Amino acid sequence: MTDEPLALTPELLLQAYAAGIFPMGNEDNAQELYWVDPHERGIIPLDGLHISRSLRKTIRRGDFDIRIDHDFLGTMRDCAAREETWINDTILDLYNALHKRNAAHSVEIWRDGQRIGGLYGVSIGAVFFGESMVSHAPDASKIALVWLVARLRAGGYRLLDTQFTTSHLESMGGVGISRAQYHKLLHSALDTRADFHALENGASMETILRLAQPTP
Repeated sequence: MTDEPLALTPELLLQAYAAGIFPMGNEDNAQELYWVDPHERGIIPLDGLHISRSLRKTIRRGDFDIRIDHDFLGTMRDCAAREETWINDTILDLYNALHKRNAAHSVEIWRDGQRIGGLYGVSIGAVFFGESMVSHAPDASKIALVWLVARLRAGGYRLLDTQFTTSHLESMGGVGISRAQYHKLLHSALDTRADFHALENGASMETILRLAQPTP
């Protein structure tokens, strides 16, 4: 991470992602941004998502609604509403601008009219750059990730970038790869066309589960 502040436009932000780097805010009340280019990059192989039995049971219970791009900015703000966050006002404005250009998307989990979890990220070519996720109910962010992977597989995506690895992501198949490996995967996937909206919003839960974790 550099220590120089970064002024970005939506166009430059997309160029940065295509070059393998991404911005973060220093703190929620500071508007400066900084380039990040991790030595180890987190990804979830799109053929390697792990869905536990308990998570499958929760999904099949179906006591939630999935909404795609329903309230993108609200989802971002929800992700930022924690004690420490890198999602400052500059980040909010930039990514909302990308969303309006169909270059950033949210997967939202709702129950009884309230959002209980979700995630958002940036889409370029056949790469989805996951930015942040949030959960206000058990397994809500995991459900969002299952729906995301199903949607990416249906739309012909080739790379799901999670930026870093965490125990939460590792439990669902996330792995860390070297910067060189990541850039090789990135450049290949950027040259491929994909469609985030290829999957019907009303796809059945069994379709989602089959797409997200196909049987070997």
